[in-house]
Amino acid sequence: MVKETGYYDTLGVKPDATADEIKKAYRKLALKYHPDKNPNEGEKFKLISQAYEVLSDPKKRDLYDQGGEQAIKEGGLGGGNFSSPMDIFDMFFGGGGHMNREKRGKNVVHQLAVSLEDMYKGSSRKLALQKNVICDKCEGRGGKKGAVEKCAICKGRGIQIHVQQIGPGMVQQVQTMCSECRGEGERINPKDRCKQCNGNKVVREKKILEVHIEKGMKDGQKIVYHGEGDQEPGLEPGDVVIVLDQRDHEVYQRQDNNLIMKMEILLVEALCGFKRTIETVDGRTLLITSLPGEVLKHGNLKCIQNEGMPLQRDPFEKGLLIVQFSVTFPENHWLPVNKLPLLEALLPPREEIMVTDDMEVVELVELDPREQSRVFREPHQGERARGGVQCQTS
Repeated sequence: MVKETGYYDTLGVKPDATADEIKKAYRKLALKYHPDKNPNEGEKFKLISQAYEVLSDPKKRDLYDQGGEQAIKEGGLGGGNFSSPMDIFDMFFGGGGHMNREKRGKNVVHQLAVSLEDMYKGSSRKLALQKNVICDKCEGRGGKKGAVEKCAICKGRGIQIHVQQIGPGMVQQVQTMCSECRGEGERINPKDRCKQCNGNKVVREKKILEVHIEKGMKDGQKIVYHGEGDQEPGLEPGDVVIVLDQRDHEVYQRQDNNLIMKMEILLVEALCGFKRTIETVDGRTLLITSLPGEVLKHGNLKCIQNEGMPLQRDPFEKGLLIVQFSVTFPENHWLPVNKLPLLEALLPPREEIMVTDDMEVVELVELDPREQSRVFREPHQGERARGGVQCQTS
């Protein structure tokens, strides 16, 4: 059992979440609370980044599970000194970190919801984006030539320092971005500002991107359009990064290049054989048949070769289609007593119990449904189920 669940709660996952589930949760929350989209949610964005930094590292995660946040701070794994939230975001989405941002403009990251069918068959989407482009009227100067002057408020530093009293005889210096020049250290007199960009040096422009989703692409995969991001004077334009977000499918679950589906079969089918049809993601119909005399148990897995997801490097090659069988027992609780000998003759013999005088005879009765729901709750938080389904192919 984990000591604390704070980081898991921040990402909205359970303590037994897989690495992929943690990545997906971070991706959605980081895009939602990024300062560019939610300027007032900086603290939330920071907490999300810290939680991901710990839970995405197996050593830090184990340490956190055993001793909580205090163990991270004292554990000697660098957990007490968190990375910059923006650096984590850029590394996750392929930006490259703080040094990269100094030379290039910011990347623009968009999440694109796609279906399993889109990634199975391939598709194209038109995506309308708003981006900053350098103002062509003032050529990115923000005003007339020579109109730029040092900010008188911050003396060209781009920051302001405020002194706050935090207690009797105690003061604290707080450093903030200069509100007059917005951290640039220079300003343009209002009468000299460019009328097109109002001194901002850039203007907003609509851009239509055609996004090609190739067969076999995966949830969370990035499609990068180099140099199509926001433009800033003196910087190379950043990239537009499209992150694929696969919607859940009503029949299939994806695991790497394999597809997994559940199929309910009747007890008579499990014991005596069956023929069933499966509709594939691209609309074809497959006929499957159990082998004569084969008994299928509840939870058994079977595979169909080359009917899973196409491989992106070779779309003509596919993974496995894995079928997990769920055996449904008859709804009536009783079988005809006169037919039981026939059934027993076909089944393996039951275990014989020697009855002795010191045994107490008791009666089995139905469990109250309310009691069932209380007993069979979610698995214990401390249990880990991070492994995937595997299927024997030979």
